[in-house]
Amino acid sequence: MTVVTDKQSHAVRRKSPPGRPRRRVTREAAAAWILVLPFVVLFLAFTAGPVLGSFGMSFTDIKQRDLRTPFSVNGVGFGNYVKALSDETFRKAAFNTAYFVIVGVPLTLVVALGAAVLLDRGIKRFQALFKVAYYLPVVTSIVAIAVIWRFVLSPDNGLLNTALGWVGIDGPNWLASKTWAMPSLIAMAVWRNFGSAMIIFLAGLQGIPQSVEEAGQIDGAGPWQRFRYLILPLLRLTILFNCVTMGIGYLQFFEEPFVMTKGGPLDSTLSVSMYTYNQFGFGNYGLATSMAYILFVVIAVVTFIQFRLLREK
Repeated sequence: MTVVTDKQSHAVRRKSPPGRPRRRVTREAAAAWILVLPFVVLFLAFTAGPVLGSFGMSFTDIKQRDLRTPFSVNGVGFGNYVKALSDETFRKAAFNTAYFVIVGVPLTLVVALGAAVLLDRGIKRFQALFKVAYYLPVVTSIVAIAVIWRFVLSPDNGLLNTALGWVGIDGPNWLASKTWAMPSLIAMAVWRNFGSAMIIFLAGLQGIPQSVEEAGQIDGAGPWQRFRYLILPLLRLTILFNCVTMGIGYLQFFEEPFVMTKGGPLDSTLSVSMYTYNQFGFGNYGLATSMAYILFVVIAVVTFIQFRLLREK
């Protein structure tokens, strides 16, 4: 019988190979940091830095004239936020933005879902051509779209008023009317953006097994009942994704009024993003950044509500 002394067992433990050499781990960590260093530097310089700087600016009275002496500005606490929320024009812009979102997002999603259902269930031939045609406005320049829509909505020789004149209706001056300017922008936004949501809906529809609808058909459910009680619940996450992305984009809508109406007539199409942009142009940097962070909080709250309402149960 061989007896192993404590000194021999200690020598065996010292000779056993360790799990991983510390030097190798250090080299891998150093290589990883070297690879991510460009991103970290760019993120700190162009994202985190400006965000933190603008957040600090929102609590000061900094204006354009103070750029040469940024450390001589005065702190105002939440004064800019109070001033923004008490500004009648800002409240008007907030109402316009809410109107644009509440009407535009559901309308865009309904049109997108309808187009996706038609492509998935009805249109079989030239399906790829329809996909490209519906998605093309999404990647088209807003300037080009604005030129087309201003021609369509022209009060004198526009395509829409010309078509209405054929049936004896005298069309209004769409973009110069307080009543019709915002619905005109919403119509343009729906036409421009429903293609992206349609692609997502189409992917969701094609991911639903055919056996689900066949089971509903065997149980005697009609087409609408199958869509309402079988297809829509299975599209919950797809609807959530489209609602969140569309809602965030529509809450920040800027190009439509900036290009088409300049916020008019009488601020009826002025958005929060456009009013914030105008305040930056006027040199009111502290007030403008406070408006931007108010919009950020609203976007975060709306997104949270959407997740709570549409999450899987």
